[in-house]
Amino acid sequence: YLGTSILTDSDSFQDVVVKIERPTYHKPFLGGFKNQITGVEFHNAGSQTIPKKRPDKGIQLFCRETQTVFEKNKPQQTRNTTSTQMTKIGLYVSNMTDKLISPGKYLTAEEYHKRRLEAVIVLQKYFRRWHAINVVQNLREEKRLRLAWEAQEQLRRKKEKEEKLRREYERRLNPKTKDDFELLYNALELWRQEETERINRTLTGAERKAAFCGLLEQEAQLISSIGRHKLNADEENQQKAILHFVAKCAQPKRWKAYDGKVTEMDTQYTLRARELLEIYRSISMNDIPKDERIDVLLTLRRTVKEHECKLTQEIVELIDREVDLMSREVKECNLEGLRKRICTLFLQYIKTPKFNPEVARILKVLFLFCIPPDPLKLHKNVNFCHSCENYLPSTEFPVPANSRTIGRCRLCCKLDNEARRREAFLKYKLILENLRKSEADYQDDAKIVFLVQHQDLQYMIENIWGSQSALSACSDLYDLVMVRWDKQHEWSPWNTILLTKDEADAHLKLCNLEKAYEAAFIHRIKNKHIRAKNYFAQIPAMASFLHRSDNQTNAN
Repeated sequence: YLGTSILTDSDSFQDVVVKIERPTYHKPFLGGFKNQITGVEFHNAGSQTIPKKRPDKGIQLFCRETQTVFEKNKPQQTRNTTSTQMTKIGLYVSNMTDKLISPGKYLTAEEYHKRRLEAVIVLQKYFRRWHAINVVQNLREEKRLRLAWEAQEQLRRKKEKEEKLRREYERRLNPKTKDDFELLYNALELWRQEETERINRTLTGAERKAAFCGLLEQEAQLISSIGRHKLNADEENQQKAILHFVAKCAQPKRWKAYDGKVTEMDTQYTLRARELLEIYRSISMNDIPKDERIDVLLTLRRTVKEHECKLTQEIVELIDREVDLMSREVKECNLEGLRKRICTLFLQYIKTPKFNPEVARILKVLFLFCIPPDPLKLHKNVNFCHSCENYLPSTEFPVPANSRTIGRCRLCCKLDNEARRREAFLKYKLILENLRKSEADYQDDAKIVFLVQHQDLQYMIENIWGSQSALSACSDLYDLVMVRWDKQHEWSPWNTILLTKDEADAHLKLCNLEKAYEAAFIHRIKNKHIRAKNYFAQIPAMASFLHRSDNQTNAN
């Protein structure tokens, strides 16, 4: 409220109370003017009356601008202006170039659709012919590629077989490892059986006895020849083992960084071991010139003179003796024994941690199981062989999965095999090695395959699977592999199948075995699994795996 005085008469005023209502909306600016002398601004006043509100009718209304349609007219002009002129009075138009068009035969809708259908059939025939030609060409190309692949695979198998026979012949001709001598003794046994069968079939009486005596002499000569080969191979393998041992001491320290790069570092001990390795290689070489041999011996003498002990004094005496004999033009064949003594004593020098500190780490790893920290626990790691009557580490005893006691050591088993049965286990070892590699690639923590030994695998292949593929009956053990029957579960004797390498690759690609194989074949495989389960159920170590397998079967 605002109080003000208004003039009522010529000389009288009256006080009036004016009620001011504040607007609820912003009044628009209506313009005005400004006094340039005084600087006072005057605005145009508007009505103070509140605008009347329109009642809400419940219908959405739009303004004129929204409801109005704006139209626009635009003339169009054709691109080419043409005209038609007819003959008329006062104008002649020539008709020499006109054409006379006469109506043709009337075509009904039925005839039109019939002609369209015939045209469509013609197009379909040509398209189908083109499609058939392409299909035939593709099939012909696939056939050509298939035949070429089969020929290539056949050639590859032939070459692999020839290479395998060549390697086996080379291994029998120049045996170097234990497996090579196993193959050699196995070939000798097969030859003896064939000769025995031939003598029994063709000879009788005294001739038969004489033939057996001659066969025994030949067998003894062959065994003697094999023994000489074994001595030479042992000597060569021993020299290789010594060089490998010394080279292992000279290897630099290696570790892998976070980015995968391998870092190598030489220490003073590895450099010392590498120096001794080079000297040992030099003194072990034969057929080197006399001057070079003397230089090597002098280098060895300076090296061992760094330490004074009984061993180094003996090495120095032997070096002086060889140098003296060489100066007297003694033949090299007479110096072989002296040179071997020098190599043996220098190897003993290398194996001494006082002279070669890096060797202490290797010797600690090699003999950790032989000399335990607590001597009272020695009986737990050492067993007695009743055949050779020696106490040996537990690692020297082969323990098959079905074994309940510790039997003979590996050396006695090997000697018994060479003297009596003469079996070759190389094929079964290769199958077991391939099986363990394939199981390790699954990375599902497989355990059973590492408990099974090659003797157990030999029993499974020979007695349960009949030494042949379950599909093609291929009996070449070099081409056979064992894989999982159900690849969703880990390998076990009751979840396996014996196949060739190509069949195994195809088998592992199957997703549903029931759809891929016939019911009779699956039933035959299940019977083999039951036989394997009954055999391995006698083994205590396999009991837990059998129960777990039965629980999985019941759950499925």
